[in-house]
Amino acid sequence: MKGIVVAGLGGGSGKSVVAVGLVAYYAKQGKDVLAFKKGPDYIDAGWLSLASGRSCFNLDPYLMDRADLIRSFQARAVEGEIIIVEGNRGLYDGVDAHGGYSTAELAKLLKLPVILVVDCTKTTRTVAALVLGCKNLDPEVEICGVVLNRIGSDRHEKIVREAVETYVGVPVLGAYRRAKKDIFPMRHLGVTPFQEYDGAGEAISELARGAANSLDIPAIERQMAGLDFEADRISEVSVPEGDRVKIGVLRDAAFQFYYPENLRALEEEGAEVVEINSLTAAKLPEDLAALYIGGGFPETSARILSENEGFRRSIKDAAEAGLPIYAECGGLIYLGEKISLDDKDFPLVGIFPVHFSLEKKPQAHGYTILKARRNNPFYPENTRIKGHEFRYSRVAHWPGNPDELGLEMERGVGFVGGADGLVYKNVLALYTHIHAVGTKVWAPALVAKARQFKKG
Repeated sequence: MKGIVVAGLGGGSGKSVVAVGLVAYYAKQGKDVLAFKKGPDYIDAGWLSLASGRSCFNLDPYLMDRADLIRSFQARAVEGEIIIVEGNRGLYDGVDAHGGYSTAELAKLLKLPVILVVDCTKTTRTVAALVLGCKNLDPEVEICGVVLNRIGSDRHEKIVREAVETYVGVPVLGAYRRAKKDIFPMRHLGVTPFQEYDGAGEAISELARGAANSLDIPAIERQMAGLDFEADRISEVSVPEGDRVKIGVLRDAAFQFYYPENLRALEEEGAEVVEINSLTAAKLPEDLAALYIGGGFPETSARILSENEGFRRSIKDAAEAGLPIYAECGGLIYLGEKISLDDKDFPLVGIFPVHFSLEKKPQAHGYTILKARRNNPFYPENTRIKGHEFRYSRVAHWPGNPDELGLEMERGVGFVGGADGLVYKNVLALYTHIHAVGTKVWAPALVAKARQFKKG
């Protein structure tokens, strides 16, 4: 095993082009490549997963404690030959001025060197100053090389390459020319998830070709660190047949934001995960013991979701019958009464009397900390939960009281009034996303509720 971290000077620097390109290149070469994504991210992780042909796992030093993060990384890394970790934001960007929980801190924790991707638009020698600053800010971070992005010409590349190698003393490991269009399809919310892009396969092939043509692959491999550890591989879980339960997961173009670790955690507790397409299924399977609805972009499929009345009705009927349902962000919206888009209303499941609208600017963005109240069906009272939220949707109308919500916000925006978590019978719907490695009580609680419902 050997690995490396791909980081950038900031968001939009091009690190995803390099990281996904490297993963796609190695996968097409038949290498056993594993991808990890730093931070709370579903979309980049999805592209990395598509490129590698296997799950991409998230590593978040804020959501997870150090021991759990390392354990999760090692347990999965032993299954690979080449390990690529994509950072987020800028190399040293964290939650405070000291860079807490940054990509740099993660690289040190994993003992991996860093390739720094730099946007060279309208700059030459200054690139060397920027890279030198990153190198000197924390000498414990091993910046092993630089990839130049958005290079304009041969002359431009020559000047920047010479400046970096002369003044910084690290090699330039590749250079990408300025492209006429983004390889990743974009929209108002950022990168489009691969599940919604018909040309995703060709984009991956183009990224693999770009890596082969623009990166010095042998030089990058020489800079990779050997991963000198042994860890137990993730093994199959044996659960008595009588304790097994089926948990439905809505997974389609509208609902796609699931951490693989979350689904794995449910399986480890004895659940059989059953994927359901909310856009095409006529109704919920009758033998479900619980339902998990993750985030995504229900607004992009609002018309189809709304027209599938039978499926919506089956979810509402299941909730009335006491089916345990856990819904995050997009799932929360789906369980509301309607969403308004371009002055048109689209009816939704209607468990909660909430009207949502979609705004042009983010309504919440960042990490959250919540404390569970007594009235929620899954978390013990006073449980502290770390998560994250990122949404453009807004609560346009809700006749309820924030005191009725199941979780109190210690950090973040939440649903309304400094709280999150709509509760109805065994349903909990909230804006916050959680990660099972960091929130260990989540999977056991959901599976326990499912067993309770199954037994009647």
